Amino acid sequence: MSETNTMVGTKEQFLELEKIIAKYKDTQGALIPVLHEAQEVFGYLPLEVQEKISEGLNVSMAEVYGVVTFYTQFSINPKGKYKIGVCLGTACYVKGSGDILEKIKEKLGIEVGECTADGKFSLDATRCIGACGLAPVLTVNDDVYGRLVVDDVDSILEKYMDL
Repeated sequence: MSETNTMVGTKEQFLELEKIIAKYKDTQGALIPVLHEAQEVFGYLPLEVQEKISEGLNVSMAEVYGVVTFYTQFSINPKGKYKIGVCLGTACYVKGSGDILEKIKEKLGIEVGECTADGKFSLDATRCIGACGLAPVLTVNDDVYGRLVVDDVDSILEKYMDL
């Protein structure tokens, strides 16, 4: 499908992908496990990786892309070292998470689903994470921040700026 020859990963990453595909080649239902392992290797699932999986498992690109875009755990965009998720579930949204999301977008200069140019931060809007009593909530990797106001955004981001 892709007409470009630019690879999005290293030679080592693509060799690892070949091993993953070979491990599952004759296994029924292999697509999702292969996608999971490929995402662990590359950090996301760019089109070139999806094409290699399609060819290697003899599954149509439409099926691969359909699975990748259907399940929220898969990403077609690079993720940053620090993955920020702002909960937009009902409780969080009612208590101001939309404004918090806007402040983060403004501060980092990225939109939802994007990654900063330096690869440090990526931003996602999430569904309910089950911390409604702490609404509004955001996560940075495994760290959870709750009962937030817009003015908290700067100090939270600063914690990760110099790491």
